[in-house]
Amino acid sequence: MQKENKTPKECLEKLLPVQDALDVLKGKWKIQIISVLIYYEECGFKQLQDNVKGITPKMLSKELKELEINLMVTRQVSETRPVTVRYQITEYGKSVTPVIKALYYWGEQHRESIKASMRKERG
Repeated sequence: MQKENKTPKECLEKLLPVQDALDVLKGKWKIQIISVLIYYEECGFKQLQDNVKGITPKMLSKELKELEINLMVTRQVSETRPVTVRYQITEYGKSVTPVIKALYYWGEQHRESIKASMRKERG
């Protein structure tokens, strides 16, 4: 059986949606932030920071703004004293749940593979 002639342009076109997805989810923090919001559905800024270990307030703010631009989260400001800000995962944001679950299961299997490999090396 002969393989189809595949061009670099066709390959690039197939990679564009993957690149788009990675642009939204890239970085150390975005998947963690989305995961926390999927779990709780709504969080205050401090609750998010407490659940995403190691993130600085400045970085959390930056990542939340990017997620908001990409329609993954919404920001709700309540005119209380002090002002209360809540973040909520959108329905669109929830659509990434299968991707995060797949990463979780793959990561779990990968971790076990590495542990097994290390046990073999030690004898």
